[in-house]
Amino acid sequence: QVQLVESGGGLVQAGGSLRLSCEASGRTFSTYSMGWFRQAPGKEREIVATIRWSVGMTWYADSVKGRFAISRDNAKNTVYLQMDSLKPEDTAVYYCAQGAAFGRYDYWGQGTQVTVSS
Repeated sequence: QVQLVESGGGLVQAGGSLRLSCEASGRTFSTYSMGWFRQAPGKEREIVATIRWSVGMTWYADSVKGRFAISRDNAKNTVYLQMDSLKPEDTAVYYCAQGAAFGRYDYWGQGTQVTVSS
């Protein structure tokens, strides 16, 4: 089992920044990758960014490329999402997830609300 706890969401004006954190505990040695996802009201959940835990390789959705940055601190079992130049369309509940294999995410956090006002 892996437990994930997100923090760092909030209300920010367009153009502002937020940093989300996700601390993992439990069987973290099995981590292959960590990812950030988001779900806006009335929309399906979408993947935002991922990071390969061992090598730090990252991937971003086109909608956030150049504005968001995912990083990790192996010693703290924590993954971060730095979000800059935020837009109202970034408003969503953001979830972190942990996967033990490529393309698979087995454990999810409770989510943290990000609201960007125009």
